[in-house]
Amino acid sequence: MKFGNPLALIYALWLIPLIVLFWLAVIRRRKYLVAKFINKPLWPAMVNSLDTHRVYLKIFLVFLSIVLVFIALTGPQIGFKWQEVKRKGLDIIFVVDVSKSMLADDISPSRLERSKLAIRDIVRRLRGDRVGLVAFAGEAFLQCPLTLDYDGFLLSLKDLDVNTISRGSTSVSKALKKAIGSYDPGIKRYRVLVIISDGEEHEGDAINMAKEAKREKVKIFCVGVGSKNGSLIPYVDKKGQKVFLRDEKGNRVKSRLNEKLLKEIAFITGGAYVHATKTDFGINTIYREKISSLQKREVTGKKTKIYHERFQIPLLLAILLLCIEAVISKRKRQE
Repeated sequence: MKFGNPLALIYALWLIPLIVLFWLAVIRRRKYLVAKFINKPLWPAMVNSLDTHRVYLKIFLVFLSIVLVFIALTGPQIGFKWQEVKRKGLDIIFVVDVSKSMLADDISPSRLERSKLAIRDIVRRLRGDRVGLVAFAGEAFLQCPLTLDYDGFLLSLKDLDVNTISRGSTSVSKALKKAIGSYDPGIKRYRVLVIISDGEEHEGDAINMAKEAKREKVKIFCVGVGSKNGSLIPYVDKKGQKVFLRDEKGNRVKSRLNEKLLKEIAFITGGAYVHATKTDFGINTIYREKISSLQKREVTGKKTKIYHERFQIPLLLAILLLCIEAVISKRKRQE
């Protein structure tokens, strides 16, 4: 036996005592009104006409009915059957730039943290799509393989930071290679890549990898984060002070958005590009207008337990007890 809505038990723990207190207050108020409007000499006649046992029985039946209603609200489930669950969805891999340039705060609180928030919001809306996560800087790492476990995915996403990849620099091409190799072999459809990056490419050949993605039937959608004019890269040093990243010559490093590369990657595969701004990150637009309309495959998943709802039993018992309470008289039988 299990409960579909166990939260109702918590409500019952404080609602039922409140109901009892309310009931006691009503009884006390009734006694006060009786004492106020009926002369004392008439009290024995009224009391003697009441059957105390029946009065307590009626109170008990009503109280028990309330308890049964709360049990029904918890959604008791007894017994189950095995059922195959089918899903329709895409295989979506999010490719996130975790190089030092993603610490830039031209998008608050930073490029990386804002990217994580946007991905989290999208994943919480998904139904049936498998999701995966690739982090990249100078190298690429499969942070989370394709899965339907959205909670597990979000835990992997939460752990992303600029220390996820130890090697510096930025290589979009290595990220694409790692992501393409993370799809199930054989089925070259229903594949989507979402790249979130400032587009800086210090090594590799991202254009050739985009062409490889096209051959593998992967649609790439790019979200460009950052400004074209560039932004300084802040970080906290060993002394806990906020400083800015500098190059080997001691000059402050500016990270600029490379829209040209990201647009070309998206165009090659038939995807789309959007520039993230402070007010609109853009990933919602890509999902709503592009990704959600793509053809999805139907997959038969594992068998799952479907529990039988049994809330009707306590609910019917509660109604029955209230009916019995209604026909029980408080008065003693006349001899």
